[in-house]
Amino acid sequence: MRGERGRRGAAGSKHVTGQTRTEQTVAEFAARDAFGRLVGYLAARFGALSDAEDALAEALTAALSQWPTQGVPDNPSAWLLTVARRRMADAARRSASAEKGADHIALLAEEAQEAAMEERDLPDERLRLMFVCTHPAIDRAVQAPLMLQTVLGFQAADIADAFLIAPNTMGQRLARAKNKIRESALSFDLPSPSDRPGRVAALLDAIYICYTRGWIAAPDAPSAAHRSEALWLAEIVTALMPGEAEALGLQALVLHLEARKAAGRVNGAYVPLDAQDTALWDRAMIAKAEAALKTASRLANPGRFQIEAAIQSVHADRARTGRTDWDAILALYGALLVIAPSLGAKVAQAGALTLAGRLDAAGTVLAGLPADRVKAYQPYWAVRAELSALRGDAARAAEALSIAVGLSLDPAERRYLLTRRAALAN
Repeated sequence: MRGERGRRGAAGSKHVTGQTRTEQTVAEFAARDAFGRLVGYLAARFGALSDAEDALAEALTAALSQWPTQGVPDNPSAWLLTVARRRMADAARRSASAEKGADHIALLAEEAQEAAMEERDLPDERLRLMFVCTHPAIDRAVQAPLMLQTVLGFQAADIADAFLIAPNTMGQRLARAKNKIRESALSFDLPSPSDRPGRVAALLDAIYICYTRGWIAAPDAPSAAHRSEALWLAEIVTALMPGEAEALGLQALVLHLEARKAAGRVNGAYVPLDAQDTALWDRAMIAKAEAALKTASRLANPGRFQIEAAIQSVHADRARTGRTDWDAILALYGALLVIAPSLGAKVAQAGALTLAGRLDAAGTVLAGLPADRVKAYQPYWAVRAELSALRGDAARAAEALSIAVGLSLDPAERRYLLTRRAALAN
């Protein structure tokens, strides 16, 4: 799957010229697809995360400058690896240390053999590097953000937005974590099977955020590739840790969401979940999600992702029954808030209460949320708008919709919200 997706991104583009939007997008997709594998490979190969990141950043800059006009190479990974290794070799050559000198020799030796390299021969070291980010020496709160930046290629500002943290604060935390890796010379080996369960939580968090950020991206945006990246990583983690219930729960959750992706965009228009045509849902993917969730339940170790997957499972059952069991969904949200009382879960609970017709209860939940945390949280304003509309308060609904439109990252969702606001005005 991985190699096929990479080749499709580059197919037919080698001889394309001209600086069009399509060519720029193809170049960005190819670079995005290769970044995680390459930083993982170089960091694991030479034990130098910062050096690998710096070299790849320069390689990506060169790619995004050259590829739109010269064409995306047949093997983007090999191109980027060649440039990045040369950057690392140059840096090692400038260093006076014996250790860096040894790195220089190794890099040059690899470069001499690179003509025979095919993309399939490049080992995928992302999971290894993600586990490095979960080392006990690194603050738990920054482990998932560190994975998102170093392995999955997210910008610090996007990570800060996902965690509802100021960008400069997130940047400082990431810098400290990378210094810790460099100064402590952390091992780039996979932790032993007995150690993995204690270090997997942050890894699962990172994969889920990777998926959701890809979900809200426009279909033709390079960041949309995060969805398939996350689906693949979720599958790999469950294969590596078949007895980890939360890994299975995460896999079930993202599969359920992905199964409905096509139904959420019809002819480019956004369609909310409760209005989606269930005939457009991917039944095979839903069945795979249900199987993963069932396997997780047999392990009798419930957690956040399993409960969230169970909520999506109830939604999926509408394809069979023609109705949504809101009582079951609200009971699951109650359980979720005991285990993981996050802002997102509370807003989602308020949304479920609204759709279930329990408007007073929904209002109580929203009123109890801290104003400083929800002011830039788009789902809060979308739920508040729906609740106000159902209460007959068109003015407050329109005001909340205006804020939701301004915070939405999805062009299709913005158009939908603008249409809702216009309808209220009329």
